[in-house]
Amino acid sequence: MEATAVRKDAGERASGTRPLTVGMRRMLIVASGLVLGTGLILTLFTRRTADLFAWPIDPPMTAAFLGAGYLASVGFQLVAAREREWARARVAVTATLVFTALTTVATFLHFDRFNHDSDEPLALLVTWAWIAIYVGVPPVMTFLLVRQLRVPGGDPPRTEAFPLGFRLVLGGQSAVMIVLGAMLFVTPAATADLWPWQLTPLTARAVGAWLLGLGVAGLHSLGENDWSRVRPTAVGNLGLGVFHVIALARFGGDVDWQDAAAWIYAGFIGAMLLVGIYAYAQVRRVTRPAAQAPAT
Repeated sequence: MEATAVRKDAGERASGTRPLTVGMRRMLIVASGLVLGTGLILTLFTRRTADLFAWPIDPPMTAAFLGAGYLASVGFQLVAAREREWARARVAVTATLVFTALTTVATFLHFDRFNHDSDEPLALLVTWAWIAIYVGVPPVMTFLLVRQLRVPGGDPPRTEAFPLGFRLVLGGQSAVMIVLGAMLFVTPAATADLWPWQLTPLTARAVGAWLLGLGVAGLHSLGENDWSRVRPTAVGNLGLGVFHVIALARFGGDVDWQDAAAWIYAGFIGAMLLVGIYAYAQVRRVTRPAAQAPAT
């Protein structure tokens, strides 16, 4: 398998296109496994975070929100890992670096809230695994990114740009997530009241890290402005919309529906789902002919 990957890399270099390196591909695959494990715990055992997760999360809607993000990231990372060209995978690297770096900061700002001295063996294991992952992933991915950028080659030609309407919607959604995510992360106590359910300083920063990562992914996708380069984002956004709708259906009782913020949130999630469906359909339309073309 490694020899095959090396031959593919060599072929991409010969064509003048920068390939996705073997190291970065492996990192993305490992990352997909890590987010899958975290997402399953938060989604299947949403009410048992005190004894099965790295820190107790209440209300359950927060755990479900975070779990939805982790599960959606599985497809985001795996699709990126399957790409041969760096230009078609790099959106996942940018977003992952932002999210993991911010989550590392949040972890150590609220270290006292973590189950690092729990009497529950699984909670203790998950906690120290969490700490090891978030200490290790950002520097390793940064190192691999530096190596990736040193690989010779350029970007493949764009196939089809986004229509103006999609750019406006995606740009608007990304801007909202970045602004709100930054507010939640920098001033969690002051901003948590804007959220439609109760957040603690730690969970506000955890939600903020997700919003910032998603917003960066959206802006990066706008910069790529090519359906063939945003397949990871399309798959991830589609999954994100689906999993967040499920989370809201399961734990909508935790949401203050008397607050206008709740309805704004529900509308935003619905819009994200529609954008994800549209983007996924466009990516399929543009990339399917190339995938089905006979080898020469």
